[in-house]
Amino acid sequence: MTSESPSPSAEERLRAEGFRRVAGADEAGRGCLAGPVVAAAVALPPGPLPSALAGVADSKTLSRERRETLADTIREETSRHEAAGVGVGRCSPSEIDEINILRAALEAMRRATEALAEPLSGPPGFLLVDGNKAPVDLPCPCRAVVKGDQRVRSIAAASIIAKITRDATMRRLHEEHAGYGWDTNVGYPTAEHYDGLAERGPTVHHRRSFRLKRKTGE
Repeated sequence: MTSESPSPSAEERLRAEGFRRVAGADEAGRGCLAGPVVAAAVALPPGPLPSALAGVADSKTLSRERRETLADTIREETSRHEAAGVGVGRCSPSEIDEINILRAALEAMRRATEALAEPLSGPPGFLLVDGNKAPVDLPCPCRAVVKGDQRVRSIAAASIIAKITRDATMRRLHEEHAGYGWDTNVGYPTAEHYDGLAERGPTVHHRRSFRLKRKTGE
């Protein structure tokens, strides 16, 4: 899988329409058996893209080391501009079980957008989100973009922040709940994770509404 850089043209078009603070949002962890679903909303600096952000791409195409480097760069570059910033939101496993994973992912993006209002001193003017559904009750207009993490640079930046934030959470939880392999699988369904569930049962961080046993034949 290549890491082709997304185009900033979506943000540029919206800024040309008068939306100065344009943000992108994405989530991480929808397919996991354990842990929260985490979302990020990122408003990149308007104007020419800083060269340090030229490598921003869909987090799934990047190595862990590259994601971590870019996450630090995104936070540093956005902190330098009043119209840029980063917000993070999450929904817990119990919330996921209560409202389902799709609604939880959208709610996490809504919370991330609210969190972004702090560094921006107000909500973004427009939000672009990855996928085919948009969160509700947002403080700004919003548009869903299919494969947005590949097509829109601010969404790609959000995918990196969400992934790095969630992975760090799961590695911390691994220190409290060894035996499920969260230091490497970060909650996704793997043989080691299923083995841990079979031997130890689920923790409070597992999603009870998900299938926590291997399918027959796996």
